[in-house]
Amino acid sequence: MLILTVFVQVLLPILIMFGAGWLLDRKWNVDLATVVKLNLNLFVPAFIFYELTTTRLGTAEAIKAVAYTVAVVLVLFVIAGIVARLRKQSREETRSLQIASIFYNSANYGIPLMHLAFLPPSPAGALQVFVILVQNIGNFTLGVFLLSSAKHTGLKAFAPILRQTSVWSVLIALSVRGLFGPIEPDTEGMRWLWVPLKYFHDGLVAVALVTLGVQLSKSKAGAALPRLRWALALRLIVGPIVGWALVWLFRFEGDIAKAMVLSTSFPTAVNTALIAHEFKADTEYASGAVFWSTIFSMFTVTALIALMKWPAAAGIWGP
Repeated sequence: MLILTVFVQVLLPILIMFGAGWLLDRKWNVDLATVVKLNLNLFVPAFIFYELTTTRLGTAEAIKAVAYTVAVVLVLFVIAGIVARLRKQSREETRSLQIASIFYNSANYGIPLMHLAFLPPSPAGALQVFVILVQNIGNFTLGVFLLSSAKHTGLKAFAPILRQTSVWSVLIALSVRGLFGPIEPDTEGMRWLWVPLKYFHDGLVAVALVTLGVQLSKSKAGAALPRLRWALALRLIVGPIVGWALVWLFRFEGDIAKAMVLSTSFPTAVNTALIAHEFKADTEYASGAVFWSTIFSMFTVTALIALMKWPAAAGIWGP
């Protein structure tokens, strides 16, 4: 009954929203490039800017959240590399496995899930913006490098980083916060800026999940499933185990500890498929990892949240 309750209250709303995107695409063949640009260049940057400039979360906790996420990425990168080496995979196959394992959908999927799993005023949901910070920058730096290095050498592969609106949003938001500290959105005389920002911020959940639904609808993922066993296992099972171990190392407690572990359980990031397409990598593998990890996460994430809400397991989520 606990698992069913968690699924209905947390995962089912997400399933309905990205299901709406799926149906819209099936009916009208929605232009994916347009909705992705709308999502990545308007709603996600607005969300990040609003959260970074207004959150009252302490600097020390924010730095810990960033360091924790970087540590998760690095540990999974090494584990995926070891798995690929033991399986005698090619350089390109190794890069595809690493990309699918270390980058997870912390925005489209993670933001609404965190807000549903940890209702305000819990600070746990606010930490998700710092997970997004690492994942977004990582996608368009390390992710680009991994895919391009499988075929090319040189620095020109990093040029797309400078075109990412989210990266600039982070830099500007951190500068504003450094100069003025946490901002009060209702400050008199600034409503012309903060009112639209708040609407864009609030609209991200719906737009991001509809975008994810359109992406999944267009994914030709069926043929890739037999090749994805290790990628799915690393992303959905090994990821949370690594996250749980690092929670103890970083000394997170309570809801914060649970949120950090939960943030490592999300499916493969949609951006990985977009990057793979741009660099002419194994797009079938990349889109398949996004599709199937999202589908299977309905079960794995539900089980993880149920475990977090189980009273008998209350003592295992951090010191």
